Amino acid sequence: MTLLLTHPDADRHENPPGHPEQVARLEAVRAALDGMDLTRESPQEAPDAALLRCHPQRYLDALAAAQPAEGWAQLDADTSLSPGSLRAARLAAGAALRAVDAVVEGDARNAFVAMRPPGHHAETETPMGFCLFGTVAIAAKHALDHHGLGRVAVVDFDVHHGNGTQDLLWDEPRSLFVSTHQSPLWPGTGAAGETGAHDNVMNVPLPPNSDGRVFRARMQDDILPRLNAFAPDLVLVSAGFDAHADDPLAQLTWTTEDFVWVTERLCDLAHAHAGGRLVSCLEGGYDLDALADAAGAHVDVLRRRENG
Repeated sequence: MTLLLTHPDADRHENPPGHPEQVARLEAVRAALDGMDLTRESPQEAPDAALLRCHPQRYLDALAAAQPAEGWAQLDADTSLSPGSLRAARLAAGAALRAVDAVVEGDARNAFVAMRPPGHHAETETPMGFCLFGTVAIAAKHALDHHGLGRVAVVDFDVHHGNGTQDLLWDEPRSLFVSTHQSPLWPGTGAAGETGAHDNVMNVPLPPNSDGRVFRARMQDDILPRLNAFAPDLVLVSAGFDAHADDPLAQLTWTTEDFVWVTERLCDLAHAHAGGRLVSCLEGGYDLDALADAAGAHVDVLRRRENG
């Protein structure tokens, strides 16, 4: 079965009016998944012990001190806290933890985490890019440290480089972090020469206006061979849908079919090496129609491919 994890309190994280990372994003994704044959659960907040695998206590304390009782606290030009933000972020991390537990323990074959705020830009002690906690990195550490898996692959196909996940897993030899992203583009990281402390990072920057054919060729020729050689025990996905041609924040020109194709390839990878165990977490995607269409298609592949 495919497990869907979401929670209404994700909507309590509110950004200022006009911000692209808005409550309506998750509403659009939920609507796209409504009626799909999925097992649905509401997560619990991630405990401090799980967050502390990636972020120090002083960072958790600083965020708690900064959260306002009303209105917004601006952390940087793009990232803010509202009264419900930290609960939402802890629930997002908790959803990823539960998804890992479910697929490792055999309660589900794969899972999709439909939560916000996103997480892949949050560095060790720096919230940024709409992100507060490194959700997928926290899930990877949980799989490695709590469940004792030997190798975890993180594949990030958001249009923006997952600088936070890279930072949090830079020194982790049991992980392989792979990112495709537009370059040049914010946050300005993700050069091919950034390879991690243990050659455990693979960055594949794509030039503006690259279409799905360029992406598929790099996946087929470079990324999938590297992932297959790594032979992960679990595949984690940072699923950003902002490489879609209709997205307003960048200049890649993928279609929904490109997201279907990469999801199929990642399911193949998981079935070849990890018993099908795959957890996907929502990251970016800011055109509501394109986000709903691509995310819905992504989860439909997970549902259809759960048995092989």
